[in-house]
Amino acid sequence: MLSLRFAIPTANTFIPTKTKPKPGLVVQSGWNQTDLLSSLPRRCESYKLQAATADLTDGRGASVAELPEGLSRELMPKHVAVIMDGNGRWARQKGLPASAGHEAGVKSLREMVELCGQWGIQVLTVFAFSTENWIRPKVEVDFLLSLFERALKTEMESFRKSGIRISIIGDSSKLPTSLLGLINEVEETTKNNTRLQLIVAVSYSGKYDVVQACRSIAERAKDGQIQLEDINESLIEQELETNCTEYPYPDLLIRTSGELRVSNFLLWQLAYTELFFAQELWPDFGKEEFVEALSSYQQRQRRYGGRHS
Repeated sequence: MLSLRFAIPTANTFIPTKTKPKPGLVVQSGWNQTDLLSSLPRRCESYKLQAATADLTDGRGASVAELPEGLSRELMPKHVAVIMDGNGRWARQKGLPASAGHEAGVKSLREMVELCGQWGIQVLTVFAFSTENWIRPKVEVDFLLSLFERALKTEMESFRKSGIRISIIGDSSKLPTSLLGLINEVEETTKNNTRLQLIVAVSYSGKYDVVQACRSIAERAKDGQIQLEDINESLIEQELETNCTEYPYPDLLIRTSGELRVSNFLLWQLAYTELFFAQELWPDFGKEEFVEALSSYQQRQRRYGGRHS
């Protein structure tokens, strides 16, 4: 399993000032993950559950499940991002149409959402459809959008009952009217949920996000709301689409299918994110593979750009 490691220089906390409407090993100061988990094997045949208090909560009042053996709750990432790659290849390998791969990918996402909620991860961001995906054959694009719409309809009540908040980011200008209406409904229905925030990037790219943030800042400057000297990293971050969450910077990025790139996803936000590249195609990525990614993350030393004393 391949992995790359970088450190985060600032705490992963951001209180948004507004919500915009839609139309190798690096050492880090502070806590030492490697020392705590130095005996953890790279991969286990099975994962036993740790003994834990029966009525454990995550600090937000939601019950959380016992963790697989070797994982530490204190070292769990707050925000995990995933590039769900390999649905088409999975289908081709099995002699199935691409649509079957995407359907299987939805099942993998459903399992990851459930695990994140159980293990106390607070934000899960998934790359569902990129701006570059619009150049795919129309029949595939139409299927992907209809699958997304169908999944939202099917899962909306489940999201509400299980405490999952849904946020959709990306360029909504090309999305069907019916999908836009459903997105608004799902976001409104789940806006007060606190167990897990699921951010779905649709018609999204990292470059698009930075450009739209710059345009928004330029408009504010043009209107005299801000001055040139007011423009800094904090102001740009407030204008990025991830201003919908308290934790906009992923602690861990997982990409499946063996590809070693970030593919224009959350380019600003991933500046110091820990990277984990899995060989499995997305439909084959399950609990065992997720545990491996989290175990790798928890073994890394992170010092936020500083040095050990």
